[in-house]
Amino acid sequence: MSRNTNTDILLAGAFAAFSVDLLVYPLDTIKTRIQSPDYKKLYTNTSTNAVNRSLFRGLYQGIGSVVIATVPSSGAFFTTYEGTKSILHRLNPTVGPSNTPLIPTPFVHSAASSVAELVSCFILTPAEVLKQNAQVVKKSSSASTQAFDGNATIKALRKFKKPSQLWSGYTALAARNLPFTAMQFPMFEHLRTSILAYQERNKTFSGSLLEKGIVTAIAAGTAGSIAAVITTPIDVIKTRIMLSATSDGDTQSEAKKKVLEELKSQGKDVNAEIERINQAVKGGRLGGLAIGKEIIKTEGTKGLFRGGALRAVWTALGSGLYLGVYESGRSYLEGRRIERPDGHLLN
Repeated sequence: MSRNTNTDILLAGAFAAFSVDLLVYPLDTIKTRIQSPDYKKLYTNTSTNAVNRSLFRGLYQGIGSVVIATVPSSGAFFTTYEGTKSILHRLNPTVGPSNTPLIPTPFVHSAASSVAELVSCFILTPAEVLKQNAQVVKKSSSASTQAFDGNATIKALRKFKKPSQLWSGYTALAARNLPFTAMQFPMFEHLRTSILAYQERNKTFSGSLLEKGIVTAIAAGTAGSIAAVITTPIDVIKTRIMLSATSDGDTQSEAKKKVLEELKSQGKDVNAEIERINQAVKGGRLGGLAIGKEIIKTEGTKGLFRGGALRAVWTALGSGLYLGVYESGRSYLEGRRIERPDGHLLN
C-alpha cells in the first residue's frame, strides 16, 4: 500500500514535468511548426520544396509559459489520478469466488485518467495556446542563432486582445488528451504490471529505484507512442485551432466576405447560409470539424497525420521520461516514510 501524501505526488509530478519540458521541448516545437497551416510558406523553399534552416531555429521559443503551467498542471493531474483511482477501486464491488472486480481494472484506470486530464487541461490550456503561438513566431536575423528567445513569448502574448482567447483551445486540448490518456494509461498499467510479474517469476526483479523507473519508462513510452499515432488527427486540429486563437475581427470579416462571394458565384441563397457561416466562423476561427474537413480537402487524409511520426517519437521519449521520473520520485519519497516499530512514519 502506498504511503505517499498529496505533497509527494505533487512534487514528483512537478519534477517529472520540468524534466520533460527541458529535454524534449525542441521536438514539440518542430512538430507544431510542421502541423502549422503556414508550414510550407515559412519553413520550406518554395522552388525546391526543401526544408529551411528556420524550422530548427528557436526550438525553445515559448518554453517559459509552459514550465510555469506544467508544474501545477502535472501535480494536479497525478493527485487527481491517484485519488480518483483509489476511490474507484474502493467503490468497485467484486463478484464470484475469485473476487473479480465488477468493472474491469482498465476501465477504472481510463476513467481516473480522464477525470485527471480535464482538471489538468484547464490549468494548462493558456500556456499551451501561448506556447504554440510563440513556437511559430518568425525570428529576427539577429536572434536567428539563439535557441532561447524570450521575445517570442512576449510577441505572441501581444497578439491576444482579451484573456478569454487564452482558453480558446480548451475543448480541442481536452478532445485530444482525453482519448489519448484513456488509451495510454490502461495500456501503461497493464504493460508495467506484466513486465514486473515476468521479472518476479524469473526472479530477476531487484526492486531498486532505478529498475522501477526503467520498467515504468518502457511501459509508458510504448503505450504513449501507440496512443499518439492514433490521436494525431485530433492533435493536428488542436494545433490549428490554437494557432488561430489570435485572429482578430478583420480576419473574421475577410473570411466571411470571401465565403459569401463564393456562395453568390455558385448561385446559392446567401441569406440562408449566413447563420451556418456564423457558426462555422466564430471569433475568427473555424470549428474543429470544419478544420478537419478543410485539411482533408486541401491536403488529403495524410494532412491529418502530418507530424505523426515525430509525435510518436516525441511522445515515446516524453511519456517514458515523464512517468519514469514520476514513479522514481514517488517511490523515493515513499521510501523516506518507512514505518517505524512504534507505528509512526519517518519523514
